[in-house]
Amino acid sequence: MGKNQQYINLYSTFAMEQMRKYGIPASVTLAQGILESSNGQSALARSENNHFGIKATPAWIAQGGAYGIYTDDKPNEKFCRYDSVRDSYEHHSKFLKENSRYAACFALAADDYKGWTQGLEKAGYATGGNYAATLQHIIEQNGLQGYDQTVMQQMQAEGREFGADAETLGTAAAESESKYSFPVEREEFLFITSPFGMRQDPTDADKQQMHKGVDICCKGDAVLATENGGKVVAVNQNAATASGKSVTVEYGRADGSKVLCTYMHLSDICVGVGDTVRAGERLGISGSTGTRTTGEHLHFGVVNIYADGTRRDIDPAAYLADIARKGNIKVQALYNGADLLAKYKGAEVAATGKPLTPDDWMKKLLSSEDSGVGISGCSDPIVDMAMTAFASLMLLAVQIDNRREEEQMAAISAAVDRQRIDLAVLMPGMKSCALVLGEDGKAVLHADNGTVQVSRELTSAELSRLSVTLGSETLTEESKRMRVAGMVNAIVLSEVVSQNFEQEMNRQQGQTENFRR
Repeated sequence: MGKNQQYINLYSTFAMEQMRKYGIPASVTLAQGILESSNGQSALARSENNHFGIKATPAWIAQGGAYGIYTDDKPNEKFCRYDSVRDSYEHHSKFLKENSRYAACFALAADDYKGWTQGLEKAGYATGGNYAATLQHIIEQNGLQGYDQTVMQQMQAEGREFGADAETLGTAAAESESKYSFPVEREEFLFITSPFGMRQDPTDADKQQMHKGVDICCKGDAVLATENGGKVVAVNQNAATASGKSVTVEYGRADGSKVLCTYMHLSDICVGVGDTVRAGERLGISGSTGTRTTGEHLHFGVVNIYADGTRRDIDPAAYLADIARKGNIKVQALYNGADLLAKYKGAEVAATGKPLTPDDWMKKLLSSEDSGVGISGCSDPIVDMAMTAFASLMLLAVQIDNRREEEQMAAISAAVDRQRIDLAVLMPGMKSCALVLGEDGKAVLHADNGTVQVSRELTSAELSRLSVTLGSETLTEESKRMRVAGMVNAIVLSEVVSQNFEQEMNRQQGQTENFRR
């Protein structure tokens, strides 16, 4: 995911909120944020949450506004400091609205991004040249005008006009949104890679540990607040801690108790302590930060704090089942093919359909948003062959040794999550052997026969032979395994011959060089 897109995923909600409240095109606000903050990576953005380069005026300082000192047009200039990025977006809107230099912009339509960028340049927002053209390029390259159209349609549906009272607009927008959300957006199901409860320690196979949350498969996803009225009570920006970058949101209950929802291993955070958040509002982006993570995922934990102050970690599946019921959310939370929410949904929710078989679970995972694989729809025939071979080979590998269905489901989950099939069960003579799908969708064989290590992308001819073998309706499962093993051995042998040839050529070349000397 590009830096622009990551920034957009984090802050598009804020930009759309500002458009609803003030009539400033969301596209322009986002483009300015991308440009002025270097995608949120500038020193001013990281240290002061200042994404628009707004300087601290005497009035700002007199009102107790915090600031940082940086060199811009002149040395030691004062720039506004904000408690959160959201505050920076709000102040940016007010800065434009309350400054007469930008009055002409507010006479333009709220979706006239070209007019707005030209107006900002004419009013002298930035000292550099071609400011309007640069902003327009960012908008059009990233399709940011689509956010303007979304807000325009929302405002029309609500029967509201831009320029009305900002607080009224903000309240109306909040009321129109759902009161509940899952921590990441999915159409059908969350892919749970590790549930709540005792498990093998992922960083020490000899130990058991209590997993106080659920791990959700993610890849650069926006992580979302789950209810309205949440308060951000903790933010950890230190990626080197066990949980990595994390956010905790508190929700109050009528009986005086509280619910704490914690999001761990994030790559970026866009809220600050004290912020109030709504259901579906972005808190940050999933990642793989922290010293106790083996790959990208979201660890989502839930703690109940009772009225008497006692705390208890609870199964997040119980919490998600509760908000699914309240918010009429139909998304499941599937772990090895089983819906973790089912046991918490109550007797009134009847089980529907047959239990998933390993084959069903594999197909469901591979066609999901989380697979990174997909069974169809690929325009590259070699990648398509690799995906098909990966799916068939996975099922063949997990069914060996008469594993129980539960074990097969777990093996399929691990293979899809890691995009790696362990073929050692098919190759007893190998020290290790695996087929890995790279980010480009190409299949790479990794093998170690104890003497030579091989790592090579499979050719189209090899993938074709593999697919024909695995797709055969006349071959038995045992015959397929034997043929696959033969193919892998042939690939390893050819690689060994190739490596030996190169070594011999290098040796002879070295002898020739010595002779010349």
